[in-house]
Amino acid sequence: MSIANRLGFYLSEHQIPFQVIPHFHSDNSVSTAITANVPLNQIAKGVMLSDHEGRKLMAVLPANNKVTMSRVNEELLGSYHLIKENQVYELFKDCEHGAVPPVGIAYNMSMICDSLLDDLDEVYIEAGDHENLLCIDKQGFEKLTASARHARFSREVIH
Repeated sequence: MSIANRLGFYLSEHQIPFQVIPHFHSDNSVSTAITANVPLNQIAKGVMLSDHEGRKLMAVLPANNKVTMSRVNEELLGSYHLIKENQVYELFKDCEHGAVPPVGIAYNMSMICDSLLDDLDEVYIEAGDHENLLCIDKQGFEKLTASARHARFSREVIH
């Protein structure tokens, strides 16, 4: 599969350079970091949220972290919750299950980005399958998250 269609179109349309990093098939972020030989904290993941009115929001955070819902809701003055996994599959039909690129803007979704990612020189993201990451430099990641709210809303989990 390589790069999800909508992601590839968005990156091309906005002239965001990237490097494809192929790796052995992996089913989770820890395995991906190991097989791709990249630091886990440099892999950004997207977590899908919804509010009581059904508005979708993508939280973008380091793969070694977990969303703190109270911080998201405090930051956005909202009442967001995690959405069910099958709903995620419906939103990202051009991606393999569990390989969602953390680029909500390519899917017409609002985003909140954990500011822990802001200082990284390179950020790695899922390409839409379980065998490729995209390496995006700091400028490119800033472009990807320019419309997102940036705040600290996650905490590290031990893997």
